[in-house]
Amino acid sequence: MGASFMALAAAGVEGVAVEFWWGVVERDGPGVYDWDGYVDLVRLARRHGLKVRAVMAFHQCGSSSSNPGWIPLPRWVLEEMDEEPDLAYSDRFGRRSHEYISLGCDVLPVLKGRSPIQVYSDFMRNFRYSFREFLGLVITEIQVGMGPAGELRYPSCPTEKLTWPWRVRELGEFQCYDKFMLASLNACAKHIGMSEWGSGGPLGAGSLMQNPEETSFFKSDGSWNTPYGRFFLEWYSGLLLHHGERLCMAAESIFWNTGVRISGKVAGIHWHYGTNSHPSELTAGYYNTFIRDGYLPIARLFARYKMTLCCTCFDMQDADEEKINPSSSPEKFLRQLAFAARMCNIPLAGENFVTKLDDASLTQVVKSSKLYSSGVYEPSLSFNYVRMNRDLFDSHNWTRFTRLVKQLSHSRNFQAKLDFGGGEFSCSSTLAAEEVGAAFAYH
Repeated sequence: MGASFMALAAAGVEGVAVEFWWGVVERDGPGVYDWDGYVDLVRLARRHGLKVRAVMAFHQCGSSSSNPGWIPLPRWVLEEMDEEPDLAYSDRFGRRSHEYISLGCDVLPVLKGRSPIQVYSDFMRNFRYSFREFLGLVITEIQVGMGPAGELRYPSCPTEKLTWPWRVRELGEFQCYDKFMLASLNACAKHIGMSEWGSGGPLGAGSLMQNPEETSFFKSDGSWNTPYGRFFLEWYSGLLLHHGERLCMAAESIFWNTGVRISGKVAGIHWHYGTNSHPSELTAGYYNTFIRDGYLPIARLFARYKMTLCCTCFDMQDADEEKINPSSSPEKFLRQLAFAARMCNIPLAGENFVTKLDDASLTQVVKSSKLYSSGVYEPSLSFNYVRMNRDLFDSHNWTRFTRLVKQLSHSRNFQAKLDFGGGEFSCSSTLAAEEVGAAFAYH
């Protein structure tokens, strides 16, 4: 580890980012925190002159215990979910997701007398106390996990499936069938005098792998653009924004005056971006269609709390994706998100979607970074290379990586990320300086 840190520092990398897993730190019981290994890691980073971005990881890592990087939610939380299955998200078929606790019970005392938001807040508060000597000096940014994979979204399809080649056809499933979500939907429907709209998600949403034009809800002139469709999608996406706001508010109050920046992450769901309804974004909670901007409200939320917006897809090209799915457009998705960030004057942190160090991917990263960095006013922009593993230090890969550092730095600063969840290294970066010249680089 020391040799890896030394190499990164010598390459001009600004810092490393580490996921602080809830399932590791608070695994033994509510309010019982074990930070020891992470303290050693932060000290090692300080020794090599690297900064740290700390990711508050309140989600599950991996798909099952057979996965080498498997980190479930804390045992005591899973026991509570066994007793009350509705703490987990559910789709219309009754399939439960244990990647993240349902936001429907955000403020209810369902975890040994505490609400999920209280539990997340207590975790961050104990982190602040345990790492107080490093905050603002070594630990310079906190990324708050807000959902599956740390992203502000619903688990519309399992996280591991998002990296599969055939993910491009996934419509996703609306995650609104646990009793807490249904109670909210029912109350909202009754409030507007349409109680018949409160019994569940949309009919005619099709199956996961169906062509959206063959569904009555997602097709171009489908019911997504009717009074009912607008009601449901506003409620569904609105709850996600409320969840994000609760976490933003908690993080702001906990880390106020510590000298650290706060960030949050949005998923890069682009495989039906070229359709009218953008079904895979809708099921994930992003009410983004060809007639409605679903990312500007998120950027505005982050702007209210002066947070950095993190997203992926910086390495992806439309030409490659269109070979598999003509409706896919990662470049247009990224352009829209970058525009929202610039409109709200907030920093943007990018990531690569696939772990590759080929020339085409790295060239695309440089190209994508220009979406945000060009212009008279430049809030900070960072790029996070994900994920660093042993292959990164292969001579050919290391040559490409260091060249990327130089290209992105260009009189700016660059930061890498190491992700130690499940024992796999992960590297990311940052490019850009703040107005006053302070280096930005995390995750």
